[in-house]
Amino acid sequence: MSRDVSKLHYAETHEWVDVQEEGGDRIATVGISAFAIAQLNDLVYMDLPEVGRKLAAGDEFGEVESVKAVSPLYSPVAGEVVAVHSELPDNLDNLNEDPYDFGWVMKLKMEGDLPDSLMDNAAYEKQCSEAG
Repeated sequence: MSRDVSKLHYAETHEWVDVQEEGGDRIATVGISAFAIAQLNDLVYMDLPEVGRKLAAGDEFGEVESVKAVSPLYSPVAGEVVAVHSELPDNLDNLNEDPYDFGWVMKLKMEGDLPDSLMDNAAYEKQCSEAG
């Protein structure tokens, strides 16, 4: 499956979310945008959340570390963690090549609606271009 980037929603902190219906539940797949990965450069470590953890929109759920900095990761939506991409921390180089399919970080059984603070692809592209 190839994720349609134009249909993703983005947090101001560069996490993306893709919401799909699965068995009557809304499952939100969360990852880090290509822009954020390019800014961080040379990723060396990623901390994943625990399955079963409940998160509110905006909660810190982990961190990603590059040779330059440590950056917290924030959940763009509320829900319960139902899966984490356990292969990702050992394959961080693959994030540069495929941040939207291979690069998912966690899946949440979503609670509530998408927060109004999330941006569509066009608004996010504009934010990134203004940030340089």
